[in-house]
Amino acid sequence: MSNTIRAGFVSLGCPKNQVDCEHMIYSLRELGYEIVADAALADVVIINTCGFIESAKQEAIDTILEFCTLKSEGRIKAVIVTGCLAERYFEDIRKDLPEVDAVVGLGANEMLDTVIRKALNGEPADLKGDKYSLIIDSRRVISTETFAYLKIAEGCSNHCTYCAIPSIRGKLRSRKIESIVSEAKWLAKVGFKEIILVAQDTTVYGEDIYGKPMICELLRRLCEIEGLKWIRTLYSYPERITDELIDLLAKEDKLVKYLDIPIQHSVDRVLKRMNRKSTHGEITALVGKLRERVPGIILRTTLIAGFPGETEEEFEELCEFVNEMKFDRLGCFAYSAEEGTPAALLPDQIPEEEKQRRADIVMETQMAISDRMNEKRLGETLEVEVEGWDRYAECWYGRSYAEAPDIDGKIFFASERKLSPGEFVKVLVTETMDYDIFGETV
Repeated sequence: MSNTIRAGFVSLGCPKNQVDCEHMIYSLRELGYEIVADAALADVVIINTCGFIESAKQEAIDTILEFCTLKSEGRIKAVIVTGCLAERYFEDIRKDLPEVDAVVGLGANEMLDTVIRKALNGEPADLKGDKYSLIIDSRRVISTETFAYLKIAEGCSNHCTYCAIPSIRGKLRSRKIESIVSEAKWLAKVGFKEIILVAQDTTVYGEDIYGKPMICELLRRLCEIEGLKWIRTLYSYPERITDELIDLLAKEDKLVKYLDIPIQHSVDRVLKRMNRKSTHGEITALVGKLRERVPGIILRTTLIAGFPGETEEEFEELCEFVNEMKFDRLGCFAYSAEEGTPAALLPDQIPEEEKQRRADIVMETQMAISDRMNEKRLGETLEVEVEGWDRYAECWYGRSYAEAPDIDGKIFFASERKLSPGEFVKVLVTETMDYDIFGETV
């Protein structure tokens, strides 16, 4: 009988968390573990959690309890909790979820093997570590098939009043350009055509080690890599989108004409209480400049509804702004009062039901905008990266430059020949529905 330990991973939350999980998978695989795709079939399950907002915390807790139930049934041997929730609520998880075999802080990810072996032996295995020792440039096993995330920095020093990330992940720590370029070359060499740069704020990349933001220099270096076709950048803060970055987006063919710009609100008084650095006027001017200078650019943003003290009039201004700007992609979240953040202590907290009502109204407004945006694409021929075959819809699906994975819609299409994930094809748009597009290869 084999003594090989079977490990299964469940990664929750953002792409940055997914990259951390890929590092852990590589580390255990190199130590001889068998990594199983279905975590329910593993000896030990590592749940890499998100602890950003209340809904993410609840998803993490539900997932932990689900696997603890499987352990009580004898189907798995140990449940280990890692990631942001483990870092943020280390003691609470140990106290409130005694079924968990080990809680592992971000700085202890490299010690996962030791933790697992202790947990399987019934020994105390919790390990906090120092979050600043989290390694972001080690080898990893890519868990995505047609694209790869590339984390360029860890932590954040922006200190928005609603956000717990600086306390969970620490201050900004950028990777050196040479390290990122080296990994991107490896990704291209093993066949990835699309890389997606992620950090809490990609536009501030490099400021901590080079004395100024170096995102433009990094992008120029990445565009030189042979084999890469699409380079996509997520989470670009509006106040740091410079003319240099806009010109680079317009000029470089490999840079996807797509920006995710989290603005969070449009009313100056609310933005100030959020400790955001942009004003309503600056945001609207930026959107106009991007659309003028980068033809065909797709703009995505996120908003928070129901921030403490947001009046009904300010909420109506936000809705007017959404209608006026007509972002191609938009997500709106009900404000989540996160303990330890300045915003949680602000007066005039808004009831949960009202916050959700406001978020729902924004999303309904955006749905109508998205419908009209998609209808304009009818009859267009799009270059689409094939992601796979949908057995329910019985057709292929993929993305154009206008869709980021997991957060945007998909393009479903018919093809007379068999396709391969990662292949690029031309698709004629024949129909749209909600956020998705339907067509056929040409």
